[in-house]
Amino acid sequence: MTGKGHLVVLAAGGTGGHVFPAKALAAELAGRGCRLVVITDRRGGAWQGPADAIETLRISAGGIAGKSFAARLKSGPELAIGTWQARRLLKLLQPRAVVGFGGYASVPTMLAACFGGYHTAIHEQNAVLGRANRLLASRVDRIAISFEKSEGLAPEAQAKAEHTGMPVRATVATLNQHPYPAITSDGPISLLVIGGSQGAHVFSTVVPEALGLLDDGLKRRIKISQQCRPEDLNQVHRQYKSLGIDADLKTFFDDLPERLSAAHLLIGRAGASTVAETQVAGRPAILVPYPYAIDDHQTRNAYAVDEAGGGWLMPEPSFTPSALAARLDSLLGLSAILEKAAAGAKAAGTQDAAERLADMVCELLPNNGNGNGADGPDDERGAA
Repeated sequence: MTGKGHLVVLAAGGTGGHVFPAKALAAELAGRGCRLVVITDRRGGAWQGPADAIETLRISAGGIAGKSFAARLKSGPELAIGTWQARRLLKLLQPRAVVGFGGYASVPTMLAACFGGYHTAIHEQNAVLGRANRLLASRVDRIAISFEKSEGLAPEAQAKAEHTGMPVRATVATLNQHPYPAITSDGPISLLVIGGSQGAHVFSTVVPEALGLLDDGLKRRIKISQQCRPEDLNQVHRQYKSLGIDADLKTFFDDLPERLSAAHLLIGRAGASTVAETQVAGRPAILVPYPYAIDDHQTRNAYAVDEAGGGWLMPEPSFTPSALAARLDSLLGLSAILEKAAAGAKAAGTQDAAERLADMVCELLPNNGNGNGADGPDDERGAA
């Protein structure tokens, strides 16, 4: 299917978990000839950068979930203003489809699109439907889900849902073709520890202590790349140096795909992007869900990985140095276990998620080639 020059509006913003799949879809649709516009909130920093040639428009938006009563009172008017602003923009743009990626930044645009009668779709990145997407699910035309099982999807919305998977960056998608690195009896073992854009303090406190509990022979083989918060860098560096462990510590890895390709095991949170990238790459992971995530969606993400045999869920209260050391000792000593988990991760991943999502969007466009899409240029939807 091709876009044939039709305009598609993407509604996204906030964290990378919402923005990464939107960017992956944008690249795929642009390759099919679609024109693209992004509508995000006024912060919208995730879309800034010289490499992004997509026109970006900003509106007001206000989050509700997890906020105090006073903050909710302030967010309500922002949401109403943002919806009005988005309605004006959509009337000017007259897009053929509007696609939302969850999070409060997408809500005003998606509400305006639904009220205006435009063709709409939403993408859910997590194993639990986010609150924004739950609000929109009954109103949109199509729902793309990243996991085969998605909680929070109302029965009446099930028929709209399609498992497309979670789109990942092109540089990560290519890792699907890279074999899992072999582990020899006395060769190096590569660990990758990531904890979100700013690192997770719990990894800085637990992982070095856990590695210190391993026997000396195993310790000497470990090569670790770890993301740390700035305030943790010096202390973690001293700990690894005292243990004689080869450690590369940074607050941010701009070469994460290369490090993921070389990793024998990843330790990290269970955000949608982390889960999707480790699965597409086929790398086993110990996942420690962020315990304060809204609706505990990271636990459901990690559980899905564990259930598929692609990794292991360790709740943060159980993520102690002794527990992690015991887990690492059992895993790193038997390469067959890691190799089996790597295969399980790859089997659960969806390398062509961007293509699948783009196929769904193209089905909403006029003359998509299979007769099941939207009407032609005279379609009256969106003229309101």
